[in-house]
Amino acid sequence: MTAFFLAVHVLAAILAIGPVAVAASMFPAAARRVTDAPVRGGQADGLAALRVLHRVCRVYALAGLAVPVFGFATASGLDVLRDAWVIASILLTGAAAAILALWVLPRQDAVLALLTAGDPTAAGIGRQVARLAMLTGVFNLLWAAVTVLMIVRPGSTTGV
Repeated sequence: MTAFFLAVHVLAAILAIGPVAVAASMFPAAARRVTDAPVRGGQADGLAALRVLHRVCRVYALAGLAVPVFGFATASGLDVLRDAWVIASILLTGAAAAILALWVLPRQDAVLALLTAGDPTAAGIGRQVARLAMLTGVFNLLWAAVTVLMIVRPGSTTGV
C-alpha cells in the first residue's frame, strides 16, 4: 500500500503543484503587460489571460491538498514521520501553503480587481504586482526545497 501512496503523492505533486507554480509565476508578468495594454490596445485579452491564470492557481491549489495527505500516508507507511527531513518537509509545505492561501491568491484577486475596475495605471498597482512576484518566488523556492528534501534525503537509496 505504501508504494501506491507514494505514487499518488508524487503524481499529485507533479500534476497539482506544478501548474500552480507555473501559473502563479506567469501572473505578475501578465499583469504588467495588461498595465501596458492601453497603449497597445490589448487590455481585454490580457485580463482574460489573468483570469485563467488565477483560476488555474485556485483550482490546482485545491487539488494540491492531495500532496500532503498522501505524503503523510507514505511517511507513515515507511515509518519516517519522526525523521528530521520529513518534519522539515512538512514545515516547508505548510509555509508554502500559507503563502499561497494567505498572500498569493488574495493579491491576485486584488490585482484583478484593480485592473478590472478601469485604470490599469492606478497608483499602487505596480507595487502590488511586484509584491506578488516576490511572494510567488518564495512559494516556488519553498517547493523546490521540499523537492530536494524528497530526493536527497538521509538514508536515501540514491547513493547521494
